[in-house]
Amino acid sequence: MNTYVALLLAYSAALTALGLWVARRVKVPADFFVAGRQLSWPLIGATMLASNIGAGATVGATGLAYQQGVSAWFWNGSAGVGSLVLAFVIGPRMWRLAADRGYLTVGDFLEDRYDRNVRVVVASLTWLGTLFILAGQLLAGAAVFTVVAGMPKWAGVLVGGIVMTGYFGAGGLLSSVWVNAVQLVVTFVGFALAIPLLMTAAGGFEGLANTPGVATTYFDPLYSAGAMSGFTLLLLSAPNFMVSPGLVQKTYAARSARDVRLGVGANAVALMVFACIPVVLGMTARAAFPGIENPNTVLPTVLLYGLPMGIGALALAAVFSAEVSTCDVILFMLATSLSQDLYKRFINPGASPDRVLLVARLAALGGGAAGVLLAIFLLDSVIGALSIFYSLIGATLLVPVMGGLFVKRAGSAEALTSIACGMIVLLAVRFGTPATGWWNPNLWGLTASAIGYGGMLMTRRT
Repeated sequence: MNTYVALLLAYSAALTALGLWVARRVKVPADFFVAGRQLSWPLIGATMLASNIGAGATVGATGLAYQQGVSAWFWNGSAGVGSLVLAFVIGPRMWRLAADRGYLTVGDFLEDRYDRNVRVVVASLTWLGTLFILAGQLLAGAAVFTVVAGMPKWAGVLVGGIVMTGYFGAGGLLSSVWVNAVQLVVTFVGFALAIPLLMTAAGGFEGLANTPGVATTYFDPLYSAGAMSGFTLLLLSAPNFMVSPGLVQKTYAARSARDVRLGVGANAVALMVFACIPVVLGMTARAAFPGIENPNTVLPTVLLYGLPMGIGALALAAVFSAEVSTCDVILFMLATSLSQDLYKRFINPGASPDRVLLVARLAALGGGAAGVLLAIFLLDSVIGALSIFYSLIGATLLVPVMGGLFVKRAGSAEALTSIACGMIVLLAVRFGTPATGWWNPNLWGLTASAIGYGGMLMTRRT
């Protein structure tokens, strides 16, 4: 075992131990789901930011910058824009409703606003989509171990799966908040130390500007090569950060609407600043290590071979932290959706709090295992896995949530029609046409969802 692997495994064990220690305070479902609704805005901001800086934000965005240049800023910049809407438009409204009516999940809101059918449909689709994004995060974590030690994909995926399910399954949101705070410090310190050294090795900005073999669009901030790149991400990715169940449910844990605005708003600003980091990392990697074919390995490669050992190990720990911190918010969505939206509401309405808490923990373990299997046997691309999740959220959840908050006349017919139209068009475009340029499933699924909602609303009598 080399030194890098030993340090990463020791770090993983420390994160798990911290999460299990915090989990001792979890006594009732409200502790697991919403951390007792007592989080201050710095903790809300930290856990939101740690959740958003994951596989796509680090490994995916760096690989994109390696291939396409500065326009990769929009990968994380779009998340920041979407988070601003969550901070000042959606989040405070959802928090007030959750505080008044005791919501624990987005499904609670959907049933209260529409009916139980909307709740079960959205919960089922969310469960499916989150398995793919979980697999994408695990693939990114596995890439670190592959580059560092030549470890096979299955082994790296298994390490990440054990760490995330260990601490989240025990303590839920309460554990993940405190573990996320540690992960966030490691992530930013690691990258802050790595970037100046890598920039110097690449010859500074002048060296990047003279990188051989790149297209003229490499330095165009508005360049887009299709659906999951460049400024088109602003339209296709930002909406997911407005209504993603894991993020919305974290706002429920705040002490007040003010804490939601400040915490989620700080997260949004930090995301737009952080968006510059993978761009610099990807471009320095292109200058120093031309010819990398697998975009998943760009970031681990430049950190391993472009830095002194101590700083390289810290930077690799930062990448691993980013992947694991996002995995726990995905498990959060899986556990809450299955235990509260499906089990408690439909299978066993009379379940005791202890029983619901047990089901939530078992759901986290089951979801973690399913994500591991998907990552090992079915998926190879981080960005490809994330695009499936973004497509499902955009086509099924954005319009019903926004309509439920702001359109008083709308009912379950509008919500279900919106979901059906979005899914039908999404699948038709994804599997029936070449998804290039503006002709892509995300855009047309979201458009069809909005048209279906508006069309049904127009037929309703005032």
